[in-house]
Amino acid sequence: MGTVLFLFLILFFALGIPIAISMGLAAAVALWLDGGTPLTVLVQRSFTSIDSFPLMSIPFFVLAGVLMEYGGISRRLIAFANALTGHFSGGLAIVTVVTSMFFAAISGSSAATTAALGSILIPAMIARGYHKNFTGAVQSVSGELGVIIPPSIPLILYGVSTETSIGALFMAGMVPGILVAMSLIATILIIAKKRKYAKETRKSGKELWEAFKNAFFALLMPVIILGGIYGGFFTATEAAGIAVAYAFIVGVLIYREIKLNKLIHILTQSVTTTSTIMFILASAGLFGWILTREGIPQDVAQFFIGISDNPIVFLLLVNVFLLFVGMFMETNASIIILAPLLVPVAVTLGIDPIHFGIIMIVNLAIGMCTPPLGVNLFISAQLAKINLLQITRGMVPFYILLLVTLLLITFVPQLTMFLPNLLE
Repeated sequence: MGTVLFLFLILFFALGIPIAISMGLAAAVALWLDGGTPLTVLVQRSFTSIDSFPLMSIPFFVLAGVLMEYGGISRRLIAFANALTGHFSGGLAIVTVVTSMFFAAISGSSAATTAALGSILIPAMIARGYHKNFTGAVQSVSGELGVIIPPSIPLILYGVSTETSIGALFMAGMVPGILVAMSLIATILIIAKKRKYAKETRKSGKELWEAFKNAFFALLMPVIILGGIYGGFFTATEAAGIAVAYAFIVGVLIYREIKLNKLIHILTQSVTTTSTIMFILASAGLFGWILTREGIPQDVAQFFIGISDNPIVFLLLVNVFLLFVGMFMETNASIIILAPLLVPVAVTLGIDPIHFGIIMIVNLAIGMCTPPLGVNLFISAQLAKINLLQITRGMVPFYILLLVTLLLITFVPQLTMFLPNLLE
């Protein structure tokens, strides 16, 4: 059945059928041809896949991100980041990275971070004389921080799929996220000095204080969410609900930029995004159940161990494999399908599942800004009004630094495990 499952999955992908539908159809065809399993299992297993308390955090975090997006969060974070770093060479590009870090700690989504900030920052950079392919690349690669820095929806999915502590994963993502951001800023500084991009006017202490005050309630949100989780006051799922309440209060009562007539649009956008994610989870759960029943995780483990039982070799192979997968598959689907297959092998070889989760997320995050199907590339290219080839050329120096950073995260586990171990 496993062979039939993958053959039909590849066929449906080739026909251009969406990933969630492809996985569900491939599972349905495999069960139908097998003949020994009633098709009612399709519904039962799909429902079981999303019948999980931790998964309740996803719709809440999505809604909180949309509320903050419409509540003036983007503009205030950009103003604060500009006050902090705009005076450096290539200041607006650095502002893009710094703002993406702040916004990532609210939205939990790479595409949301790219779209919300890119619509403001890409035109601003172009107006200041930055090359279009550079501006598109900066926003695309900065958006990937949305899935590395917590709260991250892919990290939640990994935790649910592998029964790993979501709180520990959130903590583990902090240092790698900052490391990735620093590598992006270093690349920008080198390119900006070479091309002599404009600097922004250095802000006075008073102006910096004003920018901080305006962004204070936006900056406080990740502190409440992450501080509450790590302080043991509430779970990740409960934190998501608190994030919605906080975002609503800030957007409606404090910033006063969310009007009641906007709520229907905000809720519609949130439901659409959540439904897409849940559809993928339901189909991927059914798909994964068949894989487990057929013993494919064990076969995968034997395959990797057959090549080498050296953890370093295994991690190198996994990095190459995940970078390739990230170029073609949607991140959430990749995690749901591959994490249950790869994590048991990693644990067998003595690799901490929390560390391995961050390795997976960083790899797949790079895939979000890698052709041919990197979603961040398409969003940024559209905003910069350039084509895929042009924005990919702008990405080349960033790819080099990202790969170096990925190797550091992979082979220096202390970077990932420092904070989780500190709080044990």
